[in-house]
Amino acid sequence: MKKPKNIAILGSTGSIGRSTLEVVAHFPDRFRVTYLTGHRNIDLLLEQVRRFQPRGIVVLEEYTASVLRTSLDGSTEVLAGEEGLWEIVGREDVDLVVSSLVGFAGLRPTLRAIEASKDVALANKEALVVAGEIMMRAARQQGIRLLPIDSEHSAILQCLRGEDLNAVERLILTASGGPFRTMAKADFSTVTVRDALKHPTWRMGNKITIDSATLMNKGLEVIEAHWLFGFPAEQIHVVIHPQSIIHSMVEFKDGSMKAQLGIPDMKIPIQYALMYPERPAAPYKRLDFSELREMTFDEPDYEKFRCLALAFKALAMGGTATTVLNAANEVAVQKFLNEEIPFSSIPLLIEEALDAHTPIAHASLDDLVRIDRETRSFVHELTATAQ
Repeated sequence: MKKPKNIAILGSTGSIGRSTLEVVAHFPDRFRVTYLTGHRNIDLLLEQVRRFQPRGIVVLEEYTASVLRTSLDGSTEVLAGEEGLWEIVGREDVDLVVSSLVGFAGLRPTLRAIEASKDVALANKEALVVAGEIMMRAARQQGIRLLPIDSEHSAILQCLRGEDLNAVERLILTASGGPFRTMAKADFSTVTVRDALKHPTWRMGNKITIDSATLMNKGLEVIEAHWLFGFPAEQIHVVIHPQSIIHSMVEFKDGSMKAQLGIPDMKIPIQYALMYPERPAAPYKRLDFSELREMTFDEPDYEKFRCLALAFKALAMGGTATTVLNAANEVAVQKFLNEEIPFSSIPLLIEEALDAHTPIAHASLDDLVRIDRETRSFVHELTATAQ
């Protein structure tokens, strides 16, 4: 019998973190939850502590940590801030780090885990978008496995297994098209926050749901695929597939194609990442072809969904352009969620930030942190001037 794998989950109260714990609960002999981290949903974090009994937890603020230390009465270690995240991912009682923090905030803890020679199951695509070169170099140097949780990249990983990469013609990422797939671009200025948060297929956090509505999420996944699998942008394509049954495909030079199919359930790619390359039996719902009435496909409208085009533009610019893309997008999305800008302004702000930037090749982590900070200030200033 295999020794249980010790897992630290960064962002355990988010949608990916919750699904990860559901997977872990199915395999109590295979996993031991050693550390959990949360942000605002402290009540849920405490529920998770009671159920999974981790050795320690990390919260954002020291005040919250001090309150939790009292309520937990010393039964669970409580750490705070980025220092706490850094501490737990480097500990010996961690074999695998599940990185599901949202946005740029997940970069440094994830990189720290890699540098500490921990395998990483990655749901934080922004980390690779911002620092793909640094992260992949560190992963190679440490000899660790960087396993994608995103359903699209999990599908590509599965399709490439056992194949000669030189025989690959292109990677094809599928996209649902989001809630505005059939809406005219002229109507984007009328989109409300409530409209944009109604994703037709997946139930996710607010930021990623807005990214899916603009198709920026697919653009970030293109950049992530570039770093994970080593293919240039010219060999990475996107196709709209509203049913979200085919999660992605690989086309080979002989004209054959492999696709990975399944119902839209994040627990399936999460389990694959946690147990790679094993496929133990699991109780998730199966795809029933007798109930599947159609699978349709279409080319994305790059003019209407400008964010997807901007992701390809940033990847072509190279260097720190993708850092700017991510930072500008995070600020613009938050401003839309705060109802400070219309939905249609999101790509406009990102493009202005990209056009104002001169990319730096082979940037250091300090460079990336500085450019992220400067880009955020730039976008805030743009919106302040407009008002």
